[in-house]
Amino acid sequence: MSTRALIFGIGLLGLAACGGGGGGDYERSAAPPSPVMAEDAVEFDGAGRMKSVAGLQNAADETAPEPGAGEPGAEQYIAYRHSLGLTLPKGEVDPLMALHTQACREAGTATCIVVNSNVYSQDEDYASGNLSIRATPAWIETFMGGVESDAQKLGGEVTQRSTSAEDLTRQIIDTGARLEAQKTLQTRLLSLLERRDGELGELLQIERELARVTGQIESIEAQLKTLRLRVSMSFLDINYQTKVPAFSGSRENPLGEAFGDFFYNLSGAIAAVITAFAIGLPWILLIGLFLWIWLKLIWPRLRGKKKKKPGAPA
Repeated sequence: MSTRALIFGIGLLGLAACGGGGGGDYERSAAPPSPVMAEDAVEFDGAGRMKSVAGLQNAADETAPEPGAGEPGAEQYIAYRHSLGLTLPKGEVDPLMALHTQACREAGTATCIVVNSNVYSQDEDYASGNLSIRATPAWIETFMGGVESDAQKLGGEVTQRSTSAEDLTRQIIDTGARLEAQKTLQTRLLSLLERRDGELGELLQIERELARVTGQIESIEAQLKTLRLRVSMSFLDINYQTKVPAFSGSRENPLGEAFGDFFYNLSGAIAAVITAFAIGLPWILLIGLFLWIWLKLIWPRLRGKKKKKPGAPA
């Protein structure tokens, strides 16, 4: 069989491997790709048109699983994300957050990684913080129990707890299948280059196709690694907040803020009145002058003319 026929067959296999789309196609079956066609499975006639070979379809039908077939005990890939909200006494936010950060770092990067850490302090009475970590599911379960215990020992409490799960099973299986198909295509292209029995143009075309397939493999491997990392390392977000008493000078408490700002608001109101009076004083004087001229000079004359009209001498 000629090298041109082999290249055409490799092209068909590449289209079949890439035609499945991205890893987010959940409706597609997660069955592994069909076996690669044999070298003698494709033939061409004199006009360059591919002949249909009945054995190719029969071989694919025999090896490909049924659409609904699947292993009952197949492993599932679930990515978890947890969230905790803590309310702590005054001055305990920063020390407890530092303790939890240190516990994650001591566990090692293979077990726990600090993704984000922030502390906000508005005044001496109130502070808040946020700690985001990524760790193995088993370590996080143990760690969350310790977080709740630490909060209770300090006189605080856990005010919010939530867990969300995302099933990545279909996406990981589909991505793995596409990776295997691209690797099989890469092997076929390498075997064609090793023979070097074609023309220079055909060899260059095979090298270009091999470079494209290699790039596809690296991209799919990165996607698969990211998906597996989301399964093996769960997320945990912890929010820390100072517990504010009912009556406190803290500006986070409405009553304390109102009492603390009483004189400030009073002086501000008086200043606003004085400012308004200063702006309106020229207009008040001008309007008063106009009224005086109207009442003392213009209105009496108009009124006198009206009185003279009925009894005016002939």
